[in-house]
Amino acid sequence: MNILVTGGAGFIGSHLVDRLAADGHRVAVVDSFATGKRAHVNPRAALHDADIRGEGLAAAFEAAQPEAVFHAAAHASVSESVRDPMQDAEANVLGTVNVLRLCAAHRVRRVVFSSTGGALYGEPQRLPADEDHPVLPLSPYGASKAAGETYIRTLCGSSGTAYTILRYGNVYGPRQDPFGEAGVVAIFTAAMLRGERPVIFGDGLHERDYVHVDDIVEANVLALRQEGNGVYNAGTGVGTTVAEVFRAIADAAGYDGEPQHAPERPGDVRRIRLDVRRAERELGWRAAVPFAEGIARTVAAMRE
Repeated sequence: MNILVTGGAGFIGSHLVDRLAADGHRVAVVDSFATGKRAHVNPRAALHDADIRGEGLAAAFEAAQPEAVFHAAAHASVSESVRDPMQDAEANVLGTVNVLRLCAAHRVRRVVFSSTGGALYGEPQRLPADEDHPVLPLSPYGASKAAGETYIRTLCGSSGTAYTILRYGNVYGPRQDPFGEAGVVAIFTAAMLRGERPVIFGDGLHERDYVHVDDIVEANVLALRQEGNGVYNAGTGVGTTVAEVFRAIADAAGYDGEPQHAPERPGDVRRIRLDVRRAERELGWRAAVPFAEGIARTVAAMRE
């Protein structure tokens, strides 16, 4: 198939592009390189240096003539979204609308949208949170992803484009940026390998559902083969505290220091883990990378 991936130079997007190219698809990448890296772009992919909010996206669609679009481009920092909700909304809401507008114009068959399970449900009323849980985000980032989902249902419904929405847990793995504010695994790993003390915001008991990027790529690939529309959590169903993440990385990295503690950040959910039974049942997907193995692979990649 002809496939276009927005954010294809980013952490998750670049891994997805590698897999799609390996599977024999003709892949086009759209990325503005605000956070993506040129070195991550698969050499077999056609590259379009463009912002999803701008006119360059239309040229990319015209050149690629995609049959399917994976929309992975996003402003993905909770804390930055709290500081600057306008920037967050421009990228995650207006950018998504522009992608969907062009999908309709080019009669794209399916859109696969990278959403969030970690920030969408707020402080869950029940755990694990399933896809029918109320959407009650605590941050502008979560709100912008919820808005993106609503536009997908609305615009795809009117254009006839099929869609799959994947609500990710906390994704980690090689290529994650350790210098941003998203991705505690990458941030902790980089600090430990430099011999520095990682910072834990709050008491370290915040609980997240950590899922390896290879598993997320597999969920996306399976979504491409889906019939009809669907919304799916993509996590492990297991909650892991920040303190446990620190200890797992320290063990893998041979680090014997202790963390620093800083005040808790606004917008951070206290506890979240995802009910993934729908994805297992309807997509045939289940996370396969154990946490300890995923951490060891991530530390080894960053050490290189």
